Amino acid sequence: MAKAKKQTARGRKQDRARVAGGQKYEVAYEAKKTRRSASAVKKAVKKVGSSRKKVERRLGRKK
Repeated sequence: MAKAKKQTARGRKQDRARVAGGQKYEVAYEAKKTRRSASAVKKAVKKVGSSRKKVERRLGRKK
């Protein structure tokens, strides 16, 4: 089996800019951060897409 490539700084930055609505830990993190429910986070991801900025704006936390 091939060895996994080390993730670059650019890759990590792009990954942090998104919220994976199907990943429990990412939804839980965003829910705790914005003080909203996990279902509210999932609905926001579905409505505005996976962009972390857009999701946070939708949930009421402005940066």
